[in-house]
Amino acid sequence: MSKTILIIGGTGLIGKTIYEMLSSRNPALKILIGTRNKGTNPNHVQIDINDKNSFESLYKHSINLIILCTKDPDNNALDYAIKSKIDYIDITKPTSELVKSLDFTEKRTIESKIVFSSGWMGGIAPLLLYSKGVLANDVKNVEILVYYSTKDKAGKSSADFMAENVSKPFNFYKNNTKVNTKHFLNSKYHVFNFDGKNRKVYDFDIPDLYIFNQIEKIPTVSAKLTFDSKLITSALGIMQKINFFKILNFKERKLIFGGSGSGDVSTFEIFVSHSNSKQEKVVLKCQKGQSELTSFSTVLHVEKILENSFQNSVYFSHQLHNPKDFTVSLTSNSSISIH
Repeated sequence: MSKTILIIGGTGLIGKTIYEMLSSRNPALKILIGTRNKGTNPNHVQIDINDKNSFESLYKHSINLIILCTKDPDNNALDYAIKSKIDYIDITKPTSELVKSLDFTEKRTIESKIVFSSGWMGGIAPLLLYSKGVLANDVKNVEILVYYSTKDKAGKSSADFMAENVSKPFNFYKNNTKVNTKHFLNSKYHVFNFDGKNRKVYDFDIPDLYIFNQIEKIPTVSAKLTFDSKLITSALGIMQKINFFKILNFKERKLIFGGSGSGDVSTFEIFVSHSNSKQEKVVLKCQKGQSELTSFSTVLHVEKILENSFQNSVYFSHQLHNPKDFTVSLTSNSSISIH
């Protein structure tokens, strides 16, 4: 029997890309698009994520899985999925909202698969680490270094995230102690594998910090990011140091982080230190950028959920897969490579 998937936020860049990939790989699926403006498309369902009553329109559809590709600060979609016993995967949450959603699930009876896939690029960093045969209890330090292009197709959504969060403090972890910081503080230089250029990288918040420390119990976890433009990256560091972002409104901050959206390379490197002092590195590069990698990772997670081989519970996306099998599936996309 064909299964029905609802993509809430399916008219956005990531949602559209997920729709196209899922449709191509799984033509038997029925895929609905949840959007505020229904229009005339028969596959569109009118939903306002901020209005619980709008979810009543979903009852006439036999939905098997909800993919959330838009902000849901009040957890309305999560609440509906739990109440309706529908499988659910969320790829949108910054760390603070992820923690809030986890707390929300702990107070409920879960009778479906609830999957949080909000880590960097679809929550795949732990899978890349564990594909090397590394065990979490043998790891004492994980550092993630990200190269992100201002020309990435996901420029608008990334600009929204940065504009909202650039002035907010966050934590990385050192020996299981929270260390408070902000985006674009504490720089160091790093030579990225994909082009051999030395770049300045700055503190950056991704949910993997929380996931590696609080879920995987790795004591020291940090993440740093650089943009393709050295000038832009250094300027952002100066702006943060002098608290310039605090005097700007959301629209003004968004202008600073906006990109062309024409597409470019995205890459990140994971450095691992073992308890025996051994060090390893994993490098992932996506030639088509963040939107391609996040969307394809999500599709692989969805296909795994649809196999229906899991008990009803709360999961992080990396807990769905055998790490080595996942990396084989991931690199079946010709734009993605792992070293």
